[in-house]
Amino acid sequence: MSELIKVPDLGGEGEVIEILIKEGDQVEAEQSLAVVESDKASMEIPSPKAGKVTSIKFKLGDSLKEGDPLIELEVEGDAQPKQADSNDKPAETASKAEQKPEPKAEDSKPAASASSRSEAVKVPDLGTDSARVIEILVSKGDQVDADQSLLVLESDKASMELPAPFSGVIESIDIKLEQDVKTGDVIMHMQVKGGDSSAKQDAQPQAAPSAEAKSEAPAANSSKASEEPASPPPVGGPSREGAKVHAGPAVRMLAREFGIDLTEVKPTGPRERILKEDVQKHVQAVMQQRKAAPAGAAGGSGIPPVPEVDFSRFGEIETVDMTRLQQVGASNLHRSWLNVPHVTQFDLADISALEAFRKEQKAAADKAGVKLTVLPFLLKACAHLLREQPNFNVSLATNGKQLIQKQYVHIGFAVDTPDGLLVPVIRDVDKKSLLQLAAEAAELADKARNKKLGADAMQGACFTISSLGHIGGTYFTPIVNSPEVAILGVSKATMQPVWDGTSFQPQLMLPLSLSYDHRAINGAAAAQFTRRLGELLGDIRTMLL
Repeated sequence: MSELIKVPDLGGEGEVIEILIKEGDQVEAEQSLAVVESDKASMEIPSPKAGKVTSIKFKLGDSLKEGDPLIELEVEGDAQPKQADSNDKPAETASKAEQKPEPKAEDSKPAASASSRSEAVKVPDLGTDSARVIEILVSKGDQVDADQSLLVLESDKASMELPAPFSGVIESIDIKLEQDVKTGDVIMHMQVKGGDSSAKQDAQPQAAPSAEAKSEAPAANSSKASEEPASPPPVGGPSREGAKVHAGPAVRMLAREFGIDLTEVKPTGPRERILKEDVQKHVQAVMQQRKAAPAGAAGGSGIPPVPEVDFSRFGEIETVDMTRLQQVGASNLHRSWLNVPHVTQFDLADISALEAFRKEQKAAADKAGVKLTVLPFLLKACAHLLREQPNFNVSLATNGKQLIQKQYVHIGFAVDTPDGLLVPVIRDVDKKSLLQLAAEAAELADKARNKKLGADAMQGACFTISSLGHIGGTYFTPIVNSPEVAILGVSKATMQPVWDGTSFQPQLMLPLSLSYDHRAINGAAAAQFTRRLGELLGDIRTMLL
């Protein structure tokens, strides 16, 4: 049969800020139907029995009070709904009425004392067996005013703020977060002045710290209430910006299960209230960010994220998707930058003689069908140095306590493509001639630009060369391509005056930028590497010795 379910006693009026069911839903007894909010608490209204929702009699934003129609529920059997308990309410109301005048005992209170004394702050009547302390809003030594919120409690169906029963200074906090408390438990001690504190404290337990407390407050408090803002602050503790999070108990429980700080969740509900969907979206966003940044990026954990900016506020914008290659490259560079303690050593190499030799070999290069650039000379010189200084031809073991020494010399070189940066790898560079290196570098670069480069061709490098000589510039700081421990950046060679002991001579000078992992390589070794590289490039014949 169909029954009209009405709103139970809320202790006053509450605004509907979330509807948790829809027509046609099958609900269980005690399942929450809606969330309403009063001045001091947000609470869930439970269904008194199981059944099928055939009609919803309210909508978001409605103000509900006791006895208002809530839903039509199709139930089985003839059991009377829980609202039938309202027959007992007159007696309960009468007893309340009899108790109300008691706070007026102010007439019989002792004369006020000018001295301050310690007063215990107890938990008032919660209307439930116990509640959990989910936020503490004050600290020891704080000066608080009467009715200022001290902490936030959460029961099975409501979260509520507990107000101070009188003004004073917090002397001690006798509870801690996540502790369960019940009516009458001492939660704090306060230093107060005057003699009216005990009377107010005695009266406080007669009402739960919700809208009921506000509606039953003495008329003397009406002037203070009129000064409060029309839209009361949401329930919760202060966030980093000083605002309060605004969420019901079910949402807070969900956030605790996921280990989510509600101050980081963007609210979408009425009056900036955090909904379950907001928590779920936040978790999804965090997981997507973690997936986008591989495990290697964990070294940067704890770094505050860059705040999201709505650039459309400043003018017209267009959002363009990054290519897959750009996304992967950005992730790898970010991981390396966060995990590797970078240091860069700068130097100059005199390549006047090398350039003369390169031009002299143009005919031989043309005959071999290749173009002889500076890159093959750099590859050959770096390979020679990796054999000469093997501490650059290593990788750090994952345990951070060992170095993996490589017995091969594979070198990668950066290629700029329309879709992003690629680093093909030439294997066994130390065993190949300059013309062989020129041919292989040209072939790999062409494959990279035409999207024909396989994954295997970009793996296994011991060292990387990034050349910007065809573009310009002087020096730059290349990012080490982890798990390698060094990378060489090369800029555009320029003619510069060089002192030969008697006069300045024009020489072709090549800027070198060596970035290295300081965990594996020290500064002296890096300086020796660039100096020795300059010597090899200055006279390539020394590589034959």
